[in-house]
Amino acid sequence: MSKKSIYGLLIALVIPVACYLWLKSASDTAVIMPRHYLLDTVMEQVVDGKQKSDSLWHKTKNIELVNQLGDTVNLYDQQGKIIILDLFFTSCPSICPRLTSNMSKLQQSFSRGGDVRKKVDTSIVHFMSISVDPVRDSVPVLRAYANKTGVIADNWWLLTGNRDSIYKFAFEELKVDQFSQEPISPDFVHTSRFILIDKKMQVRGYYNGLDSTSILKLAKDVGYLMLEKDKTKKNKIFQDIIDLSWLWLIIALLVSGFVYYFNTNFNKKN
Repeated sequence: MSKKSIYGLLIALVIPVACYLWLKSASDTAVIMPRHYLLDTVMEQVVDGKQKSDSLWHKTKNIELVNQLGDTVNLYDQQGKIIILDLFFTSCPSICPRLTSNMSKLQQSFSRGGDVRKKVDTSIVHFMSISVDPVRDSVPVLRAYANKTGVIADNWWLLTGNRDSIYKFAFEELKVDQFSQEPISPDFVHTSRFILIDKKMQVRGYYNGLDSTSILKLAKDVGYLMLEKDKTKKNKIFQDIIDLSWLWLIIALLVSGFVYYFNTNFNKKN
């Protein structure tokens, strides 16, 4: 086989794979992902003789509460899901009814077919509304509120529990006082923020739950987080190549055509 034939064969093999990997890399970086908010520390390390920095983002600690069904649940029950969370109380005369209404619209948007009458798709996102007045917001009160406002328990919990634990969680884990437009008293957490928590239990956004534009951005960011890759996993480029059965079929056809063309020309010359 001549050098030209060898080069042609290599091109037939390499170009489809190279094009796929380039397109795949471009598509992975084309979307601006929701930023991280809570930085724990920056770790310095030497890799291949070069100094590199690695940001360690805060992982929201677990909290155990009771939902409107009377079940004892915790944040980490939803490992692998994206969480949208807000803080409310059932006797709130101001912003809470609107927050609940907008949360309900979000739940509807993530239901199958966008219809709340259909089974809610619980595999994508889970909603949590934590009462900041847990003494008065008992389980029966939350259940009545849920029935009144159309909350679907499949993937939306109204939560009550120990007041000190809830306030510690709001201030130390969610940092709502730092990212809320309203001034927040340490004695009463009242905010219009919807908080987005990713699959790693890291805060990825604070949104105005009273503003339709902000809520639309929240819904889009949920979609982006669903596509986000785990950067802690090793590069799987070779596995990607192996898994490209359709691409290998195309390559096989190209190579077969090239070999047929080469053999035909070789026989003619001889």
